[in-house]
Amino acid sequence: MHFKDHKDSDSAVKKDAHLGQLASVGQIAAGIAHEVKNPLTAVKGFLQLLKEDHNDSYLEIAQAELQNALLTLENLLHVAKPDLETEPDQTVNLSVELEALINLFQDQIYRVEISKNFSDTDALVYGKRNQLKKAFFNLLKNSFEAIPEQGSITIEHFVNGGNVTVTIQDSGVGIPEEKLAMLGTPFFSTKVDGTGMGLTQVFSVVYQHRGEIQVYSKEGEGTKFVIKIPKESQKITRGVMDLDLYFEKGLNLRGFFIKNQEKFEERLLAEAVNVKGKIDEIQRTGNINLLANAHKLVLYIVDAQEHEVISFAQEEGISWAKYSLTLAFKLEWIQTIRRVLWEFLYNYDRLCGKQNTREDFYSLEKSINELVDQFLHYFFFSYSQYKDELIQKQRETVRNLSVPIIPLTATMCILPLIGTIDMQRASEIGDKVITQVGAHQIEVLIIDFSGAGEMDSQVIKHLMNLLDGIAMMGCQAVITGLRPETVKLMVSQGLSFENKAMTKGTLQQALVEYLTFKKKNDTTLS
Repeated sequence: MHFKDHKDSDSAVKKDAHLGQLASVGQIAAGIAHEVKNPLTAVKGFLQLLKEDHNDSYLEIAQAELQNALLTLENLLHVAKPDLETEPDQTVNLSVELEALINLFQDQIYRVEISKNFSDTDALVYGKRNQLKKAFFNLLKNSFEAIPEQGSITIEHFVNGGNVTVTIQDSGVGIPEEKLAMLGTPFFSTKVDGTGMGLTQVFSVVYQHRGEIQVYSKEGEGTKFVIKIPKESQKITRGVMDLDLYFEKGLNLRGFFIKNQEKFEERLLAEAVNVKGKIDEIQRTGNINLLANAHKLVLYIVDAQEHEVISFAQEEGISWAKYSLTLAFKLEWIQTIRRVLWEFLYNYDRLCGKQNTREDFYSLEKSINELVDQFLHYFFFSYSQYKDELIQKQRETVRNLSVPIIPLTATMCILPLIGTIDMQRASEIGDKVITQVGAHQIEVLIIDFSGAGEMDSQVIKHLMNLLDGIAMMGCQAVITGLRPETVKLMVSQGLSFENKAMTKGTLQQALVEYLTFKKKNDTTLS
């Protein structure tokens, strides 16, 4: 898929127009958001109290819709007043951030092929790391959502003309040409249930970082986003932040985290902006309370409760495996908790007026990081163990389905064999048949080969031994549906089912003969 480049002058005019559009919308949106958000938050609180006293489905619907309204307002406020964000600027390696973001879409890789072409991977840009991550997360998310079934996404990273350029191209449904100019406008979306806020945030962040964004698209072929952000020559790391936190004299570290739990959760959500959508999705299910569990983990860590950390990690591993949550997201979430934890530790020391020695600092650093690593180790072990056990159960189910012994009467069963039969499957068939014949005292077993694929001589010999085995248990085997290819192979190898089983051309013939025989027997007995 190839897209023609527009002239630079056209891009500049469009950028200025889009900036003016965002600014106008932003002034209105900021006022609306501030005026509406406070009463909506109050209503949400009262709904929560009512829900605790009354189990009413209408209250749940109202609360869900209210949460959607608050989320929309929050997104609108962030776009309208990005200067409200307190995140400091620093140098950012976009290639590194893109690699981390791609991992968050592991559950989509089975249907969408991702191609990466990264060069100049040491190049840096200067700005707000979390805002940039969120912008590229939104672009990737849109690309995956634009591909209804199978498809591909190509991501490029390179330096060109003093800019770090990132391109994200998908093979999705594409965007009508007349709608391209509206992209990035709040509440305009090409998706049925979209709000348009994701792309609005993308355009806003790119422009805040003195960058450019171009979109090329063709219906039925896909869309390509080209983002250019000025390259930074000098590396500047982000320092720790002075936070406005509650503190009183004599407050210990545990009490400090308990008193500031709400602020801690706010900082977690601010740091984890690129997975905010996933957090909201998990919170809505009610299966796992991410924020409450994060706070619980931090308290175990600051109290140095190693056994509790390990037990909690094992519980979390099982829960995440049970609800099929991705490891990439969990790793990102734990690293976010680690960063915010250190931010709070710094502020605790600052508010205490403590002057820690270097030895004190390194001792604390070692203790905390060891506990976080312990958590990750036992979490991954528990997660993997649960998944392994689940896979084993699924294999058992598949094995049972691959040997479907169907009872016709109390003493007669059918075994229809379907698909390829190799030595491993032949061995499984033998184990299952011998077990079932003994357990249910089957007297007649019709084995139908009409749906089976070709078999080699080793498989046929194995099945012949099986026939000897069930005959020893008093079970009569009836073979039906042998394919001409199988018969030719048996003749060439000098193999025969003679004296081992009765043979019939089709399953229907075997059933008709059995029913006729049974009817005669019943008549004779009467």
